[in-house]
Amino acid sequence: MPVRSRILFGRTAAAMLWLVAMASATQAQDVDPLNIPDTQLEPVKWSDLDGWAADDHAAAFTTFRTSCNPLLRQKRTPADPRPVYAALREVCKRAAAAGALGSDQAKARAFFEENFRPVRIAKLGETTGLLTGYYEPIVDGSRFPSPEFHAPLYRRPRDLVIAGKKPPTGSFPNRANVGRLNAKKELEPYFDRGAIEAGALDGQKLEICWIKDPWEAMSIQIQGSARVRLEDGTMLRLNYDAHNGHSYTAVGRILIERSLVPREEMSMERIRQWMHTNRDQAKELRATNRSFVFFRIVSLTDEGEPAGAQGVPLTPGRSIAVDRTHVYGTPFFIEADLPIASARPTTKFRRLMVAQDTGSAIIGPARADLYWGAGDEAGRIAGRFRHPGRFVMLLPRELDMVEAGKRTPLPLPKPAIPAEAQAKKDDAKTKRQVEETKTPSSKSRKQSEPAGSPKAKSKVRGSS
Repeated sequence: MPVRSRILFGRTAAAMLWLVAMASATQAQDVDPLNIPDTQLEPVKWSDLDGWAADDHAAAFTTFRTSCNPLLRQKRTPADPRPVYAALREVCKRAAAAGALGSDQAKARAFFEENFRPVRIAKLGETTGLLTGYYEPIVDGSRFPSPEFHAPLYRRPRDLVIAGKKPPTGSFPNRANVGRLNAKKELEPYFDRGAIEAGALDGQKLEICWIKDPWEAMSIQIQGSARVRLEDGTMLRLNYDAHNGHSYTAVGRILIERSLVPREEMSMERIRQWMHTNRDQAKELRATNRSFVFFRIVSLTDEGEPAGAQGVPLTPGRSIAVDRTHVYGTPFFIEADLPIASARPTTKFRRLMVAQDTGSAIIGPARADLYWGAGDEAGRIAGRFRHPGRFVMLLPRELDMVEAGKRTPLPLPKPAIPAEAQAKKDDAKTKRQVEETKTPSSKSRKQSEPAGSPKAKSKVRGSS
């Protein structure tokens, strides 16, 4: 798609809105989505969105109405002071009045077009963001440890503190100064994955259940939820409850850096294969990801989908996890080519999604984790995702973007290039142009690259 002309909102008649925050935010959830650091927003037309007309808008509307429920329950003081939240509440009131709409595609599409403005979003200077996938594993487990079931899933430890204080009841901050108080009442980092797998939590009776494989337990932590089928057939539903405060490290990246798995082969399934084949090295590799996730029991049923961080059930193929700078319930139209039908990214994905979840590794204005459902097949598909995509955020029409643009500082001008340096740059450009006339075009080279070239990237997701 050609690069669009960049023009400014404010004193000019027509404009592109560049939003660059000059001060850092102390809490991600306190950042206004209209003022995200190092982010650019470009208003576009509905007709500019590839695949917009062909999408299932009725399905997207159903998912959006689900996200409206917690917003509409706020009767008085809004739970979120940001303008986008208040504007979304107004849209949600109209969605509630519109009813379910059933499969009426025309009405659903009209609702989105009448109530939102499409705005392309990306990091400053970039045109695409990053897409990964996640799912809900279904595994066998036991209430008691045994040679077969020896990998525990833990509930939140009682000595876990945030900035030296006991965590509040309810939602646990996704990013926080998490630690523990030692015998001298001094705050120190909490046990990392290596220490926990070595027994740091033994004797505290924190084990919810045991499953067969430590890598399977780590995968469940990466996904943020699971269904554990116990010996008597009971389905134990677990969901994310807390983390140990350590940064997430992708073990897939470590395998690539150590030349243990080729980059073009990387996927969650390929990591699983390596772990099973190299059990003597697997524990050390898992320990490179110091992050650890704790769970809570949410139900004893196999029905329905897990709840995301917004507190509403996720919808396979319509729910996404996003950076906490975004307001839950915000719709995003995503354009990407993804490996859904096969391991190659040949499926054209053009779909309206709704932000209903987050994750510690989901960082950036154009970053999303696509929820794909439960079970092995959903896991195989989600495990292949780590691909670029174009993000369009749907902002409520209640927001006055022109006024926002007037108050927003413009990007700093680029420094002048010295004449001598500019001459060298021009000479290099001329040389490249000459070389290009002697070699096949870049388009031809791309078409001749084999599937799974080294440009492919490993797939890993942070905790929810």
